Amino acid sequence: MSEETAPQGTADTGWSAMLRPAWLPAVAVLVGGVLLHSMNVLMLATVLPSVVEDLGGATLMSWTSSAFLASSIVAATCTGYLTSILGARTVFSAGAVIFGVGALTCALAPSMALIVAGRFVQGFGGGLLTAMAYVLVRSTFPQVLWARGFALLSGAWSLSILVGPLVGGLFARYGHWRGAFFAVTGIAALLSLVALRALPRSATSGEGARVPVLRIALICGAIAGLSAMAVVPGAAAKAALLALAVATLAVALAVDRRAHQPLLPTDAFSLRSPTGLGLWLALTVAISYSPLQIFVPIFLQGLHGLDPLGAGYMVAGASFGWTGMSLVVAETPPERTGRLLVAGPLMMLAGLLGVALLMEREPVLLVFPAIALVGAGIGGCWAFIAQRVMTGARAGEENLAASSVATVQQTGFALGAALAGLAANAAGLSAGLNRADIASAAFWVPMSFAAAAVVAVLVGLRLARLRLPERRPA
Repeated sequence: MSEETAPQGTADTGWSAMLRPAWLPAVAVLVGGVLLHSMNVLMLATVLPSVVEDLGGATLMSWTSSAFLASSIVAATCTGYLTSILGARTVFSAGAVIFGVGALTCALAPSMALIVAGRFVQGFGGGLLTAMAYVLVRSTFPQVLWARGFALLSGAWSLSILVGPLVGGLFARYGHWRGAFFAVTGIAALLSLVALRALPRSATSGEGARVPVLRIALICGAIAGLSAMAVVPGAAAKAALLALAVATLAVALAVDRRAHQPLLPTDAFSLRSPTGLGLWLALTVAISYSPLQIFVPIFLQGLHGLDPLGAGYMVAGASFGWTGMSLVVAETPPERTGRLLVAGPLMMLAGLLGVALLMEREPVLLVFPAIALVGAGIGGCWAFIAQRVMTGARAGEENLAASSVATVQQTGFALGAALAGLAANAAGLSAGLNRADIASAAFWVPMSFAAAAVVAVLVGLRLARLRLPERRPA
């Protein structure tokens, strides 16, 4: 329902206004779409050890996350084009169907390779769901309720902390990990059907932003190259893939800077501008956060005998830390936010070192504060990273800078997932899930990512000292 067709008497702008009978189905659908996408990160982390035990393929564990995230990036860059052709409601509904097809592929998969394929399909559908949910808030509710609509979508990410491990853990506990994916398939199908009735029909123009095929292919190629490093034999081959991935990302950035419709600001990843440094900081803290949700559940189950549900909620401590700390620092005065750009990465560094040193120790609860500290670190600085990126943007690039934060975040998570797989396999996890190999990986994976946190600290120091310039033309 658009602003023009909203019910009369919308003077009420409180939370009760969002619960009007005319809008309640749309609220449920949009929040459900974001929740479906976000809960699957922790759901997969919870069931992944059971999947590996059943199907094997320990070397491909990180691919389940990198494929999902790479595909989400592809979907995010296609939403403008698809919306102009099909309309926002149709794209949202199609996203739910695609997500369900990916979940069904995972549920029926006879091998880890098909799990990865299913996750790639899920990622594309999830990317459409999340992006279109924000678009549809604007076309469904009057402008006075947009802020509350966006707040509800943000709340869905927090709710996923509880729902994701619960869904995955309950099925995995009783030896039916496939049931978790079947359940997601059913939910996605229902969401698609309800969306077609609850969401407003949107006009299509037939004209929209072109899909940046070359840049998407380069980004996905770099992520695939880093992921392949985990399985190719020989140091020379690994080094060649690493060099190729770095070169590919550099080419993608160069192409984007010359594009008519760039994905990133013209000074993206510059070391001399607040926007460029802010994107570097966003990338490095995202990379630092990545290994927790992929490998820590396996470490907890393999070293301490936790069941999937308990391990899932232990890992959710990082998400609780992120959410909690973001609320604590929300009212920080502007003159003190620079300190958090350094303190956040420092907390992540301390947390990663704590995970490496405490993972094997008893009792298992000793490692929980370290896990939560990693999340608290990124929660303590993330809002202020985004703030620096946007306020430091060149004139005319404010919206582009704002959207680039999410793009870089997803890219960092995908790159981190690929590198986590490389670190785990180098530590011996590729040989299987015996205790000795798990113990080795439990030390070296978080210890390796401490290096990314150190880089983030240095970038944060530089960004905190850099004064915001006057507005300048793009």
